[in-house]
Order: sequence, then structure tokens, then C-alpha cells
Amino acid sequence: MKLYYATGTCALSPHIALLESGQKFELEKVDIRAKKLSDGSDYLRINPKGYVPALQTDDGKILTEGPVLVQYIADRKPESGIAPPAGTFERYQLQEWLNFISTEVHKQFSPLFNPSLSQEAKEYNRGNLTRRFDYLNKLLEGRKFLFSDHFTVADGYLYTVLNWARPMGMDLARWPALAAYHAGIGARPKVQEAVNAEK
Repeated sequence: MKLYYATGTCALSPHIALLESGQKFELEKVDIRAKKLSDGSDYLRINPKGYVPALQTDDGKILTEGPVLVQYIADRKPESGIAPPAGTFERYQLQEWLNFISTEVHKQFSPLFNPSLSQEAKEYNRGNLTRRFDYLNKLLEGRKFLFSDHFTVADGYLYTVLNWARPMGMDLARWPALAAYHAGIGARPKVQEAVNAEK
């Protein structure tokens, strides 16, 4: 497999999933502004959407969209336990969390990266994130993981998007349980390996 990524993006989430599940893969860095690979070739031929992540499977097919990638990765090595088995209620809980993170957290951050967006619009999105963080903080009190008694791909995804809080003017210290959760996931050896590889 080959993971197409760019530093500081949500591609960190499938990168973590690949390492946590112990699978072999290659990394290919993408210049997402120029839409080019390191050899100068056109990334849009890999992913016409123009963003990362993208995953090339062992048989040459391409998958995109982070929540799909992490489930595909987990299903290739179910014994890793990073996703509950397909068809179980717990798998639907995982999908519920992946959807929440994608639409209610990740996409609230996205406008904050736009330098042309007005401060008023950015504050509106920060307000939405504040409410999501309030919810997550209460949920995570006394817990190490999002919805299970062990690490799942939802934890890798939430950790990834929470990395954007401080650069976007939101200090997680305001939410102690959420900050402790973020630090705990970030201390995992495979998470550190992924972060260091993408620097």
C-alpha cells in the first residue's frame, strides 16, 4: 500500500492506523498547493479531488476520504483491534464517531485555515468548535479512549484534528479531560512514529 500525505493534514489519521495495525506501506509526500508529487508528477492523476489522504491499495486501486481509509486499513488486519468487526453494534458506534469527527470537528476547523475568511466568520466556527469541545470534554472525563476500552481508529482521527486547536487559537487547556485525552493518544509510540515521520 502507499499513503499519499502532506504534513499537518488529516492524512496523519490513516498513517497512525497503518502503524498501529502493523501493516507494510510506503509514504508519498504531496505538495497540496501545487498538486504535485516529489518527482514533479501530477497528483490529480492519483486523486482528482486534489487533497490528501489517498491510499493506493496493493492491487493499484485508489481510495480517498480519511474515515473510509482507516476502516479499510483496520479491516485488512482485524486482529489488530483498531476497529470493531463489521456488522457489530460497536462497528456502527465507530462509524458514528468517525462521522461526528469528520463533520462536526474536522469541517469546523477547515474555514479557519482560509486567510481570506473574515474574523467574524472564523469566530463563528470557533464557537461551533467550543460547543463540540465542551461535549467531548464531558464525555472523556475519566476515560482514555473515545468509545471503547482500547485505542480505535476514531481515537487516531480525533487526535489528528485536535492537533489543529492551538495553531487556530484554541488552547485545549480550557478543556482538561480533552487535553489529557489528546496528550495520552499523542504519547502512544506508533502515534509518535507517525508524527515524526511526517515532520
